[in-house]
Amino acid sequence: MMPIRPFSALLLRRGSKRVMVIVDLHIGWEAALAERGIHVPSQTPKILEKITQLIKNNKPTTLVVLGDVKHTIAKAEMEEWRDIPDFFEKIGEMVQEVQVIPGNHDGNLTPLLPESVEIFPSNGVVLFGDTGLFHGHTWPAPELLECQNLIIGHVHPIIVVRDPLGFRITRQVWVKARCNGAELARSLLKHLKIKGVKNPVDSLRDRFDVELRSTQLLIMPSFNEFLGGKSMNRKSRGKNATSKMFISPVLRSEGIDINNAELYLLDGTFLGSITQLRTVSS
Repeated sequence: MMPIRPFSALLLRRGSKRVMVIVDLHIGWEAALAERGIHVPSQTPKILEKITQLIKNNKPTTLVVLGDVKHTIAKAEMEEWRDIPDFFEKIGEMVQEVQVIPGNHDGNLTPLLPESVEIFPSNGVVLFGDTGLFHGHTWPAPELLECQNLIIGHVHPIIVVRDPLGFRITRQVWVKARCNGAELARSLLKHLKIKGVKNPVDSLRDRFDVELRSTQLLIMPSFNEFLGGKSMNRKSRGKNATSKMFISPVLRSEGIDINNAELYLLDGTFLGSITQLRTVSS
C-alpha cells in the first residue's frame, strides 16, 4: 500500500495486480457554485488529465473510485449527464478494470456509467484479503473488519494553520489512525441491532464468521483538489468532541483513535499527530 506522491492517489499491489485508488471527484460541483452566482470553468478536463498521467506512470490494472464520483446527492445535473459518461469511457480505454464504490453523493449514478464499470455495494469491498475499501459515509460490511487496513474518503481532510503574519494556510493531508478493533466491532454490531453482545470479537465470529483483524484506518484526501475540506486540527472541547466533528459513523464511534492520528502532506512529509497540530490551528 503506497501513496502516489505528490498526488491524492493510492497504489495497492499484489503480484501482477496493481490497483490505483482515488476518491471524491465530485464531478459537476461547478454547477452548484453557478447557482450561487459563482462561475468556475469545468475542472473535469483537468481531473481527467491528472488521472491519465497517473495511469501512464503507474500502469494500474484496476482503477477504483472510492465514492462521490458526482456532486449532486440524489439526482444528476445536466453537467453530470454530459461529463461523467465521457469521463469513464476515456478512463476505460486506459485501464483494464474500472470499479466504483458509491458514496453519499452518488445517487442515480448507475445510468451515467458505461456497462463496463463494475459497481460494488456502498458498504465496501475486501481487496487482497487484508484491505477493506468503503467510502466512509456508511458502516462497513462486517467482513471488512477481517482486514488489517481500512481505507475511506468522504472527509476531505485538510490541515489549517496561520503563519506568523496571520495568513491562513490550508493543505490537503493523509490521515493514518489506529483502530480499536473490539470497540469498532461493538459499534458495528450495535448499528446492526444485535443485542446481548458481551464479547464483540466472539459475536463477530459467531454471527458473521469474521475474525477481527482491523488495526489501522487510512483517510484519503479528495482527488478533486478544488474542494473544501474538514480541518483535522481544529480545536475541540469536551469528551469525544473530535470524533463528533465528523459525519462518518466509523469516525464517530470509539473504535478509531482520531486524536492521535498521524497527518502527512501529499508529498509524504510527516506533520505530527492531530493533537500536536492543534497548537497551530487557526
